[in-house]
Amino acid sequence: MKLQLSDIDDLARGAAILGTGGGGDPYLGGLMLRQALLDGGTVELIDVEELRDDAFALPFAMMGAPTVIVEKLPNGSESIAALRAMEAHVGKKVEAILCAEIGGINALLPLVLGARLGLPIVDGDGMGRAFPQLQMVTYHIFGVSASPMTMADEHSNTVLLQAKEAIEVERIGRSVVVAMGGMAQVCLYPMTGADAKRSMVRGTLSLALGLGRAIHVARKSSTDPFEALLRFLEGTEYYKHCRILFEGKMADLLRETRGGYAFGRARIDGMGPYAGRRMDVQFQNEHLIAQEGGDVRAIVPDLIAVLDSATAEPITTEGLKYGQRVRVLGISAAPIMRSSQALAVFGPQAFGLTQPFTPVEVLNPVEASTAPAVEEKS
Repeated sequence: MKLQLSDIDDLARGAAILGTGGGGDPYLGGLMLRQALLDGGTVELIDVEELRDDAFALPFAMMGAPTVIVEKLPNGSESIAALRAMEAHVGKKVEAILCAEIGGINALLPLVLGARLGLPIVDGDGMGRAFPQLQMVTYHIFGVSASPMTMADEHSNTVLLQAKEAIEVERIGRSVVVAMGGMAQVCLYPMTGADAKRSMVRGTLSLALGLGRAIHVARKSSTDPFEALLRFLEGTEYYKHCRILFEGKMADLLRETRGGYAFGRARIDGMGPYAGRRMDVQFQNEHLIAQEGGDVRAIVPDLIAVLDSATAEPITTEGLKYGQRVRVLGISAAPIMRSSQALAVFGPQAFGLTQPFTPVEVLNPVEASTAPAVEEKS
């Protein structure tokens, strides 16, 4: 499947929803991808089964605080520098690029790199969402080594990092990111095609494209984009449990960039059917937990997305603003992300939360849901 210019906005929109508020602003990635295609590049999405078992496949991502990208845009040279440094180190040419995460700009930057270098992109990623730390991927869960990792800044300065444990790659790499101005582009988890087949969350790029397109088509036909969004997700294997958790106005926001992350919390005061109620959402790059009156409504690794209440356009954590009218969605994570092995790496306790993981469909059973019905607009 070759990606077209007309697909970019839909892909960016879907990736932003799956990014659970993080992964970086996909609008910027969309601009870079559009330019790469206008310059003559092509983006070919391939199924992981098309890879030879001995093919050299390389995941790619941006690392750092999403708030930094608002003022410090990537220029495109960083990704190529990081990839070439990896090739020089391992002595092999990259045959295919993988996404580290499907969320936000990190769903689009690998496509930009593929378009610039003529390399195919494997349809899938290592999370089915976005997470803030490098060890929080299925590649790690299935035993692929995070190192060597190469990092590059906007001046194409590169760093090669090797460590025995993925958590050490994260710890040391985060310090380098801070030294690089809060943002770096990285290649890590170098693997074979056989590794990719057993460790990745499959089909998430095409899924993000379909999700964004469903909202686009609903708007164009003047039907309810939330109904289209929910209907699409309910038809997927990974995200079929989806709920509108809350609707209201952004009433308070605390956000700070610290240690290479964007930390914060948002308070949403209820409107309409939710008047007189309040929801609090805590985030570390991505939304971690949504609580109403002290009751957990959704918790990591399940997805929490904040969307414009009129258009269903996703809002990233760095895009949250006082007074915005929003709806909060809870969406089930891919089954692989809910396993005991996965929860030990990126469950609630990995973020310092005391609440246990409970699936969103258990926290919000359909028969007991207080969410209003989503009505089609006339």
